[in-house]
Amino acid sequence: MKKLLSLFVLVWLASFSLLYATKMIESSEGYGGNNTLTIYNWGDYIDPALIKKFEKETGLKVIYQTFDSNEAMMTKISQGGATFDVAVPSEYAISKMKEEGLLLPIDHSKIPNLRYIDERFLNLSFDPGNEHSIPYFWGTFGIVYNRALLGGKEITSWNDLWDPSFKNQVLLIDGAREIMGMALNSLHYSLNDTNRAHLQQAKQKLDKLTPNVKAIVGDEIKMLLANEEAAIGIVWSGDAAEIMWENERLDYVIPKEGTNLWFDNMVIPKTAKNIEGAHQFINFMLDPKNAAQNAEYVGYSTPNKKALEYLPKEIVEDERFYPSEQLADKLEVYENPGKSTLAYYNELFLQFKMHRK
Repeated sequence: MKKLLSLFVLVWLASFSLLYATKMIESSEGYGGNNTLTIYNWGDYIDPALIKKFEKETGLKVIYQTFDSNEAMMTKISQGGATFDVAVPSEYAISKMKEEGLLLPIDHSKIPNLRYIDERFLNLSFDPGNEHSIPYFWGTFGIVYNRALLGGKEITSWNDLWDPSFKNQVLLIDGAREIMGMALNSLHYSLNDTNRAHLQQAKQKLDKLTPNVKAIVGDEIKMLLANEEAAIGIVWSGDAAEIMWENERLDYVIPKEGTNLWFDNMVIPKTAKNIEGAHQFINFMLDPKNAAQNAEYVGYSTPNKKALEYLPKEIVEDERFYPSEQLADKLEVYENPGKSTLAYYNELFLQFKMHRK
């Protein structure tokens, strides 16, 4: 009887330990519940003080995880191996996630602070009526350059990057849509072009840029440019602001041919565990003072019109980061080109990267 009892206790302890371990793994892998909120966001894309403030105000424990590309984020969410309550994809990813049924509708009645968002950033083509996404940040894609390292030369155009005197001076970010889009714009095509002949022309032009390309990198591009390891970098506007803060010799330009106007929005993935908490967090981030604090910390442009009142004047009047309507007319939002064309973009970009080796 004692042996039977001991066996029962051992089995019970083993079961309890397994359950506890499972819960710990679920927590670390993005599983949440009513007392936690799991957020999936880009790296360096929120003021950590705001997470602490949200936890204090709501009593929720935030589990914060990051991704480095829309594709990586979509893959993880679509596989269903991890559950996230809030994610922050870009516009074309939102369109794709909607098509694949990966998003829950957002209840606007639970987000009263939505009234502070500038109408220019609402009801856009990738999410009419903002049924599945709420604006978080926006910005442009352009060129950071160090005039001193370029002998005083000024850059105003994508085509300037092909200058033979810039040999081994250009850093590119590792993104197919961004770099293929840059090449398309340099040829005066839309960065949403799906004509395969035009895409081939763009790839061939990128091949000609190879002598000038020092490296194709990720987040380390900020450190490399700030430390003057290269004179030119192709980056998003928020990264540009951070780099320029580190090194005042750098400048940022929106190329005259046009470029990408991007949006990152907050969404609630279909597998969310804490839908109520997700709405609380989205509304919290739309509070004007919180939005201003976040924008000043991160360096990207806020879509929150009221928040601009709490930001330094020199920030909101800087057309490199809050471009005029005239300049904005040359900007394009990425559209979802469809699975086949997107795969072709990726294939051509991979060929370009292999061409460099």
